[in-house]
Amino acid sequence: MHLTRAPLDSGALAAEVGSAARGATVLFLGTVRDRHLGRAVTGIDYTAYEPLAEATLARIERELAAEHEGLALRVVHRLGALAAGEASIAIAAAAPRREAAFAAARRALERVKREAPIWKLERYADGGQAWREEEPLSPPG
Repeated sequence: MHLTRAPLDSGALAAEVGSAARGATVLFLGTVRDRHLGRAVTGIDYTAYEPLAEATLARIERELAAEHEGLALRVVHRLGALAAGEASIAIAAAAPRREAAFAAARRALERVKREAPIWKLERYADGGQAWREEEPLSPPG
């Protein structure tokens, strides 16, 4: 399961990909920030086209794992209403060497943000709300 409405269990996720053959495990947790462009944020509502989002996250895992020998990768994304400070995405990458684990975790996050049909409605302390576009981790090109 790549989508969940339950809190993320980073320890279980790291254990799922770790092994004695994989000397490096990288765990990324993305959390809801309490401010955006100077506005106080109370939370985010995450929605998705779930069948396609599940398939997209599984495809990203498969494709990135195929690029590095011995790599194991898991991506889990929360859905529903999350408060500021709650983790919304967890990515665990384990590989024989740290370079591959770090690279896979970063590329997985970039691809999830770009490819997965998951949307966020940011809620503000002033009562407003706005659909948010994802910012790229690195400049295009």
